[in-house]
Amino acid sequence: MNRTESAVQLITVFLIFIFVLVLTYFATKFTASIQKSKMTGASVEILETMKIAPTKYIQIVRIGGRYFSYVVCKDTVTMLGELSAEDISVPKKDSNAASNTSFKDILEKLKKQ
Repeated sequence: MNRTESAVQLITVFLIFIFVLVLTYFATKFTASIQKSKMTGASVEILETMKIAPTKYIQIVRIGGRYFSYVVCKDTVTMLGELSAEDISVPKKDSNAASNTSFKDILEKLKKQ
């Protein structure tokens, strides 16, 4: 095999590799959009999530018109309590600004109740 054939083979393998990467990227994006549309509901919305340990999170969830706080662990989900609409500030969907109310403030309000 001469150098020209080797160079053509290398370029062909490289182009096939790039094609597979691009195909994988678009397949992943397509699959993610399908999964996101399946998980979107009109009555249930996760408003905020905060990591408190490697596998533990506190979440504020709107279910219908009511708000709840949960601790989500690897194998369990525990409800902390119900929140009133005044206890939280609902972030706007089109805004990337952080909420003014912190989880610490919300949990302090729950402890007082």
